[in-house]
Amino acid sequence: MATSTVENYIKAIYLESRKIDERMLPIGRLAQSLGVVPGTATTMIKSLDEAGLVEYEPRIGTRLTKQGEALALHVLRRHRLVELFLVKVLKMDWSEIHDEAEHLEHVISDRVLEKIDDLLGHPQYDPHGDPIPTNSGHLHERNLQNLLHCETGTETKVARILDQDPYFLQFAEKNGLIPGNSVEVLGRDQAANAIEVKTASGVTLTLGEQAALKIEVEC
Repeated sequence: MATSTVENYIKAIYLESRKIDERMLPIGRLAQSLGVVPGTATTMIKSLDEAGLVEYEPRIGTRLTKQGEALALHVLRRHRLVELFLVKVLKMDWSEIHDEAEHLEHVISDRVLEKIDDLLGHPQYDPHGDPIPTNSGHLHERNLQNLLHCETGTETKVARILDQDPYFLQFAEKNGLIPGNSVEVLGRDQAANAIEVKTASGVTLTLGEQAALKIEVEC
């Protein structure tokens, strides 16, 4: 079985690689996402390369092998199902479940995981709108766009919150900007890089560029 450290690296490589349009993930970027120095990340990547989980090219970067990607998707499945279980069954606030799931994803058994999946009705998305991989590693991807890029007058639904920071999640929930809720773009201030929106709760507020980019909506 993979250790929690191995799983954390594999998951980080998968998630960070999806944010860039490059063949290999730079080690510096990986190290930054994990909060370690590049030398530590390089040593670990070399071990993962020997184990057949990644491919490593010195001074260029790394990428997952098919075996590594399968492991990454399995870890993500555990994490996101646990998050949904914590919210739906244990009634925990969605702003505090990420760290809990970070610990539980490494210790929960496949048998318990499948029981949770059955209990929740085989969900496709976690509380933040992230897709939950199926047992076979399939992801229910959607065609989404950032709220910032929506045209004025567009009425759509919030689909995904990209920022797991508790304060941002509390802000989003307070203003009704949660997955499944409607949102309408009322206006745009090009000079300030901001948009005015009306949420499902009837609140009208102004979102700056950074906040709007963290919210994905249905196209």
